[in-house]
Amino acid sequence: MRGYGATLGLYEPGKGFLYRLPTAVKAAASLGCAVAVIAWRSPSTTAVALVLTVGCLLVGARLSPARLLRMLLPAAPVLGILALYQSLAQGWLRAFVVVGGITACLLAARALTLTTTTQDLLDGVVRLVRPFRSIGADPERFALAVSIMLRSIPYLAGMVVDVRQAARARGLERDPRVVVTPLVLGAVAYAHRTGEALAARGLGDEDDEDDDGP
Repeated sequence: MRGYGATLGLYEPGKGFLYRLPTAVKAAASLGCAVAVIAWRSPSTTAVALVLTVGCLLVGARLSPARLLRMLLPAAPVLGILALYQSLAQGWLRAFVVVGGITACLLAARALTLTTTTQDLLDGVVRLVRPFRSIGADPERFALAVSIMLRSIPYLAGMVVDVRQAARARGLERDPRVVVTPLVLGAVAYAHRTGEALAARGLGDEDDEDDDGP
């Protein structure tokens, strides 16, 4: 599960300058990277985005090149297939723009989550949603949903890898039941545990009282 956690985002303590930047600045930079590679789909824009994101991680987060490559390994099969398709369909330059842009966005998002604690991220989400409180939005509950998502995706993705490896070790990787059944049971069990943890903290009680009211 560690590979998916490295790709999707887990905080790792460090001493680079990215750790000292405000969360809002890093979030804006990550969003700006995504907007740039989408709005200006050119090789030069993609190259600049890649240089900046790689440089920020190498210098600002003090990662080694090997660590940076390991971070992209879980996404490598998808990126490779996409690069091959784009090369055959529209040429290698187009493949570089598409795959390079996606890679830059992944690295920009990872720079944010790598150097920002989960609590700081959730506090930022609360501040972002707070203006919408007047139309019924609950910033704290929204932040809780984001927190659960950040924890669930790496866990479930890692569970897929574990189940496939177990099936392969038994020579049953071609049998879909051997893979699907443990995944479904594991996902349901994880959801049940999450629900119990939320209930133990009294979350959802207000909704139940509102439903029971006149």
